[in-house]
Formats: sequence, structure tokens, C-alpha cells
Amino acid sequence: MTSKKKVSTKDMIYCSMFTVLIAVGAFIKIPVPVCPFTLQFFFTTMAGIVLGRKIGALSVFIYTCLGLLGLPIFAEGGGIWYVMKPTFGYMIGFILGAYITGKLTEKAGWNDPKHIFLASFAGLLAVYAAGMVYYYVIGNYVINAPIGIWPLFLYCFLLAVPGDLLLCVLSAFTAKRIQKALGGMA
Repeated sequence: MTSKKKVSTKDMIYCSMFTVLIAVGAFIKIPVPVCPFTLQFFFTTMAGIVLGRKIGALSVFIYTCLGLLGLPIFAEGGGIWYVMKPTFGYMIGFILGAYITGKLTEKAGWNDPKHIFLASFAGLLAVYAAGMVYYYVIGNYVINAPIGIWPLFLYCFLLAVPGDLLLCVLSAFTAKRIQKALGGMA
């Protein structure tokens, strides 16, 4: 007999809070060609760090579902048609990244910003892997907007990764403050 851990009211509140923060982060944009740079990654990473792998990934999944249902909470709107946008792979990557970051943070704990940075970086790699593969497949095989490997790497990785690495550092130091504010949650 397996026992299932129930989700507490506190977890539901924090999950909802991060879902909203991710939506807000979508509207804080820095224009970069092809793949828009937003603060979504920061909040999806923080969801994994603060809430753990399951609830953190759930908050990102709920955000994604709400956007696909038509709420204009993605960086460029919302609606089911969004799955045809080459950048939708990053949404999938955000879910995966929050899970990976949360899992690694659960293992290493909150004690060392270096561990949190490395967990955030691992999550970032998952976001980019999912995002770039999806972008390539949708662009080249579905919507007839071909993109080569080099332009994909340039626009969807090289131009965006410096800012996201900075967000990994920021998340490592922000997590410590949040831990103190929440009384050691996670």
C-alpha cells in the first residue's frame, strides 16, 4: 500500500503565487531577436527552488495550461495556437527546468548558494534543450519557417544565455533570503 502525500493549503497558496509571478515575469521583457528574454525563467527557477520539484513544476504547468486556455499571460499572448509558435518549447522547458531545479535543490538543500546556482543552471540547460529542439522542429517541419542550426544556436542560445546565467546567480542569492522570510520552507 502506497501512501500519497496530500498537498497542503500552504502549498496551494505558494503554487498559485508562483503561477502569478511567472505570468507577471512574462511581461517584463528585454527585446532580443527571435526568442524574447523575459523574467519567466527567474520565476520558474524560483518555483523549483522554493516549492520543490513537484509543486514547483505544477505551478509552471498550471501557468502553461492557463495560457493555452486563452488567458493572455504568455510573452506574446495566449491561446491553444501558441503550441504552433516555435518558442513554445521554452514553456515545456520551464516545466522540466522547475522540476530539475527543485529536485537538485531538495538533494543539496538551501545552505549553499553555489549548489542553488548549479541546480538553477541544470534547470536552465533543460529549458534551452527543450526550447531549441522544439523551435527547430516546428520551424523546419511544421510551419515552414526554416532555421539552420547556427542561427538557432546564435539567436536562441548565445544571445539569451548571458542574461539567464545572471538570473541563475540572482536566484541563488534570492533563495537564501526567501528561505529566511518563509522560516526555512522547502
